[in-house]
Amino acid sequence: MDETLKNFLLNKGYTKIKLRLTKTNHFEIKASINGKKGLFILDTGASSSCVGFEAIETFKLKAKDSIIKAAGAGATDMDTKISKKNKVKIGKWSNHKVALVLFNLTHINTALTNHNSTPVDGIIGADILKKGKGIIDYQKKYLYLKL
Repeated sequence: MDETLKNFLLNKGYTKIKLRLTKTNHFEIKASINGKKGLFILDTGASSSCVGFEAIETFKLKAKDSIIKAAGAGATDMDTKISKKNKVKIGKWSNHKVALVLFNLTHINTALTNHNSTPVDGIIGADILKKGKGIIDYQKKYLYLKL
């Protein structure tokens, strides 16, 4: 059955990206933003994809002030910035018009580090999953995105 799903999706123009399950039971995914590689958590519950303030220079982000307040992972009312029109590449899939929310990721990375997991550069959220018509195979640990 699983091979059938893989073959079906690949025949429909999807690309397959390996996910890694962390000790905290999150899926980690490698992606590049504006040509720079990074490590991210795949979070279907995050409405927007996010990057930490400390990675603004790394990913060549043009940050603008935002009135949006971020909440998540036990933290609320966090100041954010926004960076529009970024090129995000995950496996063979890419999109050149991704808006990213920038905020302080310290609380997330502290939690990951406390559980012996690697700190991340950000979160790949539902916005990118929607753009890529994402399908997650939890059993085989793959994300499929439509090319």
